[in-house]
Amino acid sequence: MPKAVRFAEYGDIDVLQVVDVPRPVPGAGEVLIRVKAAGINPGESKIREGLLRERFPATFPPGQGSDLAGVVDELGPDVRGRAVGDELIGFTNDRASQAELVTVAADDLTPRPPGVPWEVAGSLFVAGATAWAATRAVAPEPGDVVVVSAAAGGVGSIAVQLLALAGATVVGIASVRNHPWLERHGVIPVTRGDGLAERIRAAADGRVDAMVDTYGSGYVDLALELGVAPNRIDTLVDWNRAAEVGAKTDGNMVGAHAAVLAELAALIDQGELEVPIAATYPLDEVRDAYRALERPHAPGKIVLIP
Repeated sequence: MPKAVRFAEYGDIDVLQVVDVPRPVPGAGEVLIRVKAAGINPGESKIREGLLRERFPATFPPGQGSDLAGVVDELGPDVRGRAVGDELIGFTNDRASQAELVTVAADDLTPRPPGVPWEVAGSLFVAGATAWAATRAVAPEPGDVVVVSAAAGGVGSIAVQLLALAGATVVGIASVRNHPWLERHGVIPVTRGDGLAERIRAAADGRVDAMVDTYGSGYVDLALELGVAPNRIDTLVDWNRAAEVGAKTDGNMVGAHAAVLAELAALIDQGELEVPIAATYPLDEVRDAYRALERPHAPGKIVLIP
């Protein structure tokens, strides 16, 4: 029987189990994917802990995960343009990707280009679609100065590159250990903490046009202090403060389309975008993967390899 991640109650990492499940059967318009890689994300921890139960309630025992890449194992009825053996990148809205076999809507999949490694393909959806939406929300123009918080994180590391591709000068807030990675990608790094506004002004020659906040904890107010107009601030975390000041909150739901994945995958295939991989774990070590996610780590994504 295929294996999948499940949890029987809200709680910490120890509630996660890898269990045998019945083979999924694709319905109309669906394909069955044999998963080659599935990224993990902080939001999944919050769902598992019950912190988002009002917005994302669990029907126990639920699965986990949205990101995936793999090979078509079986076609459901009414599927056109797909074949068994196709290598695809996609996502599921059923919190089910951390498994060996997953049914996925055929429209939520796009071909995997040859230059996109499996671990990158399988971790592209949440971080990539979120970064895509957030960067477009602040409307970067050539010559703009854009600040990104948590700039070496899963979303931030993609956002800084997309902004640079748009011609912006990017100032990235990150811990010192991640400054070399940012510098290699053309980002001006600054450390967080006391005096941050002054360090940003110095790095940006006193001008800041936009802010992409992937962290929360006061960065919307920092952007306002730096003179950024509310309609050029996008936060993925501080929704309440954004509503108060008129900032944007565009994130994954805005970018959740196979066409966005295709665009990002093409950039990776062409060598114009890097999705750094911090670590990979086999499915059976899902608890260790989430422990690593919650600790400081190298820039990039943590990925399960079923």
